[in-house]
Amino acid sequence: MEQPLEQQDLDLIWHPCSQMKDYETLPPMVIDHAHGCWLYDTHGKAYLDIVSSWWANLLGHTNPVLNARIKAQLDKLEHVIFANFTHEPAITLARRLKALVPPGLSKFQFHDNGSAAVEAALKLCFQYHQQTGHPERQKFLCLTEGYHGETIGALSVGSMDLFALKYKPMLMETVHVEAPDCYRCPYGQHRETCSCPCFAKAEEAFARYGKEAAAMIVEPLLQGSAGMRVYPPLYLKKLRALCDARGVLLIADEIATGFGRTGTLFACEQAGITPDVLCLSKGLTGGYLPMSLTVTTRKIYDAFYDDYGTHKAFLHSHTYAGNPLGCAAALGVLDVLEQQQILPRARETARWLTKEMEARFAGHPHVGEIRHIGLIHALELVADKKTKQPFPAAKRVGYQLYKKALERGLVLRPLGDVLYFNPPLNITREELGQAMGILEAILSD
Repeated sequence: MEQPLEQQDLDLIWHPCSQMKDYETLPPMVIDHAHGCWLYDTHGKAYLDIVSSWWANLLGHTNPVLNARIKAQLDKLEHVIFANFTHEPAITLARRLKALVPPGLSKFQFHDNGSAAVEAALKLCFQYHQQTGHPERQKFLCLTEGYHGETIGALSVGSMDLFALKYKPMLMETVHVEAPDCYRCPYGQHRETCSCPCFAKAEEAFARYGKEAAAMIVEPLLQGSAGMRVYPPLYLKKLRALCDARGVLLIADEIATGFGRTGTLFACEQAGITPDVLCLSKGLTGGYLPMSLTVTTRKIYDAFYDDYGTHKAFLHSHTYAGNPLGCAAALGVLDVLEQQQILPRARETARWLTKEMEARFAGHPHVGEIRHIGLIHALELVADKKTKQPFPAAKRVGYQLYKKALERGLVLRPLGDVLYFNPPLNITREELGQAMGILEAILSD
């Protein structure tokens, strides 16, 4: 008799970002099909995907527009080498995105995942300085608690020990600038009204390392893996000015924040800035297919443009760069965003959700803060609301609540003890109400 699929999985598969011993008491849920915001397992149980399957599913599962785009492309061209060859979906995607990204960004490199886009960005900035007369610019600056992926370069410019500490001997040395922490602000300020006194930490780092820095990389306005930490647009505006003054390139990692997650198409819009390099993935294809982009300026592109013998070319490649099926999915995303007025509707839903969250959870004795940007809403759970003292990590409070939520059909996937909603942009108020009802129930338990 054949083993159940759950057991076959445990016998064969090593899951990402998991302690597999946990699976002894919480086996994997085998998903059979999905639609909209819902996942359905092989036993017929429904789960509300409130985290968009790791923040990627932008417009719901099996979206009919995206499905049709991919099916039509599949019968024409599934893949072709992207060196010296090209195709219409990639050209059209780049042309349409050029009109949407922050002004001045005009050159598009295609990759196959978010970490790859970050690696390319780091290498681009390093090589750019080598080829423009500044070989001394070799360091990278980043914010503490930042996360940019899990390849070696991306880990190096991340600041979360949970992911990076064990690999420290392998990583390049980077400068970690103390990030804004608006919930536990050491200056006693509030993110809605502050003048960002915490920016002094960035100024100190640039004063010390500015002459040898190649680039600064940030997650604009939202440090996702740090617990959905939201910081003011003014900080980003100040950072753009500081990079300009010191000759340092600015990399905006909008892999998690792009395509409407923060309420605008790109988070950089809210600060009115254009980075030198923009990294995109996740929502780019609606979470359908692995694809990413590193987008940069003509000025950076021109530093690599020369006769072959000068060896200035950017010799960086991925087998599946420019995959036509991924491009088709991305074009479907743009179609839906534009034709169905997704962002205006999502902003209205976000305002309603904020009021509902505050009404339902602000008075809970262990909800320290409810923070939000766009449709992303996060509850930070604390042991002591007055002192903001967190629960002991060994208690794994967030994980215990995650398990309880799964029993009731809600996929929460907390970040430590931060519970968050990061749903598809077209989720309904009724579905959000169901999610909040389950959250209320498990917090009461």
